[in-house]
Amino acid sequence: MSHSAFNRRRFLQGLGASTALLSSGWSPHLLGKPSRKLGVALVGLGNYSSTQLAPGLQLTQHCELRGIVTGSPGKIPEWQEKYGIKDANVYNYENMHTIADNPDIDVIYVVTPTSLHMKYSVIGANAGKHVWCEKPMAMTEEECQTIIDACRKNKVKLSIGYRMQHEPNTRTVMQFAKERPYGAIERVEAVAAYSGGENRSPDNWRMRAEMGGGAMYDMGVYPLNGSRYAVGREPVAVSGRHEVTHPEVFTEVDSTTHFTLEFPEGAVAECMTSFVKSGNRLEVTCAEGSYFLKPMSNYTGVQGETSDGRKLDKEIADQQARQMDNDALAILQDKPVIVPGEEGLRDIRIVQAIFRSAREDGKRIEL
Repeated sequence: MSHSAFNRRRFLQGLGASTALLSSGWSPHLLGKPSRKLGVALVGLGNYSSTQLAPGLQLTQHCELRGIVTGSPGKIPEWQEKYGIKDANVYNYENMHTIADNPDIDVIYVVTPTSLHMKYSVIGANAGKHVWCEKPMAMTEEECQTIIDACRKNKVKLSIGYRMQHEPNTRTVMQFAKERPYGAIERVEAVAAYSGGENRSPDNWRMRAEMGGGAMYDMGVYPLNGSRYAVGREPVAVSGRHEVTHPEVFTEVDSTTHFTLEFPEGAVAECMTSFVKSGNRLEVTCAEGSYFLKPMSNYTGVQGETSDGRKLDKEIADQQARQMDNDALAILQDKPVIVPGEEGLRDIRIVQAIFRSAREDGKRIEL
């Protein structure tokens, strides 16, 4: 065999291996393997940090849990014992700014109630740390822009925690939006909702408007963001309405919100989110076929199918680990993040328009 033929064969073998790896659900970002791991500090030790992010960080290749920021001193001993966190890497909200002096910490991941995202994201950015901010990004467009500006000023990367945009079956739907294999996209139906919220304590922050509570801020970003990436375009108009249920419980926030997004080229998305109804799906109807994800936003088991029988069933070990590894690699390799701050801002702009429409009896709001 000639040298050139041998090299060609080796190239094709490598290409085949890469293709197989990608088709199995591996992220392209994971093909590179920097040796250094980034140190992550979780800001807020509520349920999502405790049950999803901290366990996910035990599975990551490119980052690891090294610090915590909490206003609950009683949680500290358990977290230190469980994850081996040093005393020097434990902070409260008052001294969080001193994290600037800690080389162990490269990234702060803000997992507080939404109303506090701006405050602690800016503190982290000003401390020179990269910022991962959980969704929804903030309360208003202005707050989102403040976070973006702080990260840009301090030359740190900002990523918003839209884990679904890292999930492989969802990424297939995003690719469909670009390639249009089933023709023009005509209609999207998206629902992310769960029941039982009427039994939540009124003291829970998700029941308080000033803290970013309510169905639309909590779960509504899933059908909103999902519709946007399923169509691959930005909506040009929106209308919304609140369905009033359990008014004695939901005195400050929405329990169920319906909204419609109008896109260029005629596509329409009908969406619903709720604390008192159940549902989790994304359905896309095109001129020459259709496809769906059901569930669309669960922590595990996201799957679907196309109208011609193609299964959307790639599996990964952990969505949060995939998200954080991708975001870590963007930092280590100095590449753009998958979900930048501008993506979070776009959603909040639309959320605010939905609330405005609902206040004005479902008026169509041009964006």
